[in-house]
Amino acid sequence: MDRLLTMRAFQTVADEGGFAAAARTLDLSPAGVTRLVADLESHVGARLLQRTTRRVSLTEAGEAYLARVRQILADVDEASAVVQAHTEELAGVLRLLAPPVLAVHILAPLVSEFRRLHPQITIEVHVEALSAPPIGDYDITLLGADEQYDANVIARPIASTDAVVCASPAYLRQRGTPQQPEDLAGHDCLLYRRPDSRGGTMRLLHPGEGNRAVDVRVQPVLMANHIETLLRAALDGAGICAQPLSLAAPYLREGRLVRVLAPWTMGRYTTYAALPSRKFMPARTRAFLEFLSERTRTSIQAALRMEPGVCPLSLPPGED
Repeated sequence: MDRLLTMRAFQTVADEGGFAAAARTLDLSPAGVTRLVADLESHVGARLLQRTTRRVSLTEAGEAYLARVRQILADVDEASAVVQAHTEELAGVLRLLAPPVLAVHILAPLVSEFRRLHPQITIEVHVEALSAPPIGDYDITLLGADEQYDANVIARPIASTDAVVCASPAYLRQRGTPQQPEDLAGHDCLLYRRPDSRGGTMRLLHPGEGNRAVDVRVQPVLMANHIETLLRAALDGAGICAQPLSLAAPYLREGRLVRVLAPWTMGRYTTYAALPSRKFMPARTRAFLEFLSERTRTSIQAALRMEPGVCPLSLPPGED
């Protein structure tokens, strides 16, 4: 039997002066309250209440026990209040885990504005690229994945975007702008190295033609398994590369990168926020998730407005 419930029933009988009154306060039947108190007395091995036909009073053991029970129940109620405060108040430490590229290009630009909105929340970011991140150890773990991603975790999609082909204005002034996918064969290309991909091939998809695919053999000047390395090289004018729009959007808006070959893409890329659990999510976690989703989508939509008629953005439905 629930020991705390038996203690609360005993305290209420003592405070209300009878079983019937206690039953009304606890929204239980008088017989139910009687059973709870009897179980408690059996557990402690002493009679706690003296019952007569006219009144209920505490025995000497009951008076001593009641004093301790009051403190125990007060501590339990206070502990519950503390936990609820952590869940409901916009305060405390928010622990995030992210790979370097998402930490630098997604998280870091949001810190200043989020802190202005919620100054009582401290953000603690752990930056590490792990194949199996310890999601249970953090409030939010950011993950980036392509269309083949199928992890068995609780993950809320933040935004799903196309991988767009882009280059710096300086590179395009020097080498010209490709007009069709086959033109990439004559350009300096920066390729993301995948374990299962064919080196030196860029596969482009046309969303307006049922994702018709075109494979172009290129001579890459740089291959890397680190997307930020490719981004940095593209910004410096090293060549043409594909970047998730969620990462490239700020540079497209600023004019530091230019999209080429629109509406051709190189697949889709989704940013996920993985959570240890959807139950009892702290308010600070919920607030940051909503802020992250809104700002990421706003950034991408601003980049899309530069290209009328092109909409490589999928906005997943909000989830708790």
